[in-house]
Amino acid sequence: MERFEQVVAEVRKQVEPDGDERERLQQVARSLAERAENAIADLPVEADVIQVGSTARGTWTSGDRDIDLFVRFPPELDRETLESYGLQIGHEVLPGGHEEFAEHPYVKGEFEGFDVDLVPCYRVESATKIQSAVDRTPFHTQYLEARLDDELAGEVLLFKQFLKGIGAYGSDLRTEGFSGYLAELLVLEYGGFRALLEAVADWHPPVRFDPEDHGTETFGDPLVVIDPTDPERNVAAVLSPENFARLQHYARDLLANPRESLFFADSPDPLTSSEVSEFVADRGTTPVAIRFDAPDVVEDQLYPQLQKSLSGVADALSRRGFELLRADLFADETAVLFFELSVPERPAIERHDGPPVHVRAHATGFYEKYDADDSYGPFIDGDRYAVERKREFTTAIGFLESDSVFDAALGVHVEKTMRRGYEVLSGGEIGELAEEFGRELARYFAPKP
Repeated sequence: MERFEQVVAEVRKQVEPDGDERERLQQVARSLAERAENAIADLPVEADVIQVGSTARGTWTSGDRDIDLFVRFPPELDRETLESYGLQIGHEVLPGGHEEFAEHPYVKGEFEGFDVDLVPCYRVESATKIQSAVDRTPFHTQYLEARLDDELAGEVLLFKQFLKGIGAYGSDLRTEGFSGYLAELLVLEYGGFRALLEAVADWHPPVRFDPEDHGTETFGDPLVVIDPTDPERNVAAVLSPENFARLQHYARDLLANPRESLFFADSPDPLTSSEVSEFVADRGTTPVAIRFDAPDVVEDQLYPQLQKSLSGVADALSRRGFELLRADLFADETAVLFFELSVPERPAIERHDGPPVHVRAHATGFYEKYDADDSYGPFIDGDRYAVERKREFTTAIGFLESDSVFDAALGVHVEKTMRRGYEVLSGGEIGELAEEFGRELARYFAPKP
């Protein structure tokens, strides 16, 4: 207990913003709000500005430079006009900003050293009456501001930094981890960081919390936290089973062996091409990779499509007898679907079992289908028909380089990009990926929880 308290006290010193940092952020936020209010004054509609997110709730860690401002418009305003006014205000407040897109476009930019999002939304009566997904965000801030005191805010800082250190922080579809809001609700539920870790260490999924006891929906996720402002929403819907398990692993680790290093991510040194080749030779497996230009879409569209494509090609390889050890994906300027195979080549024939002979209709159909081709058989093995037929692809490379790869379940944008051209790398050629993905390959070949 004493060692744990010493560690978290030291971590808190490092991650808690001091008075000057807090005051600086508040000054910039006030200045941004004034600029937004001046821009609103030129519009023929009433609207207001609200700061949301961790910097509004005092649960941000030192060094965070994010300020989120929402401009709330009347609910009767049509969507097209809301988007137009929102972008107009955004560009006036952030002249050098650029447009990004969530459910609708908003402006993102830099102001006096801070990263700022200026997002339009509707000012609805409650989160159950939202007209846009972002409409509920102000209600999250209001809910937590009324319940988080300074002590609990400090406990939230510890949990957020811990999640960052273990690589499980972020609700984007690349990370599939814990959002700041989810982290805050969990600390609020248990009353502190240590109590939360002790509970997490013994969680058995599915785990469900309903802070306001008002949930109306059933979810199949490993962690279900009913949004206190919306009875139909699971705040933890994005959380992957891997990150659920990762939190459990490191919660037990920190409780058993408290140390500061778990709070700060340790990024591995990137592998060189020759080091990748050494790993490949040492493992004696057959790595293969499909590489193509990364589709030009936002990350929350890109990563689900890459994951779908990775799963689709992995399934196609497995069905063709190329035993899959592990698979991963990387993305930057290019995108890579990476597969490590236990067997690179299969015999010229494969066995295909048919139905039991006594299942007359199906058995007859199977027999007649293969009796007319050049398969070995049909013959009877036990109580069923079987054949040994020519294998379409005897090597994984042959399959990946063929048009049959497009029969796999691919993401729409991934398939479009691949049809314009892609390359297949195998064996020692995998080292070519190190120039762009040396760090990702280091994580792959030296995996941690």
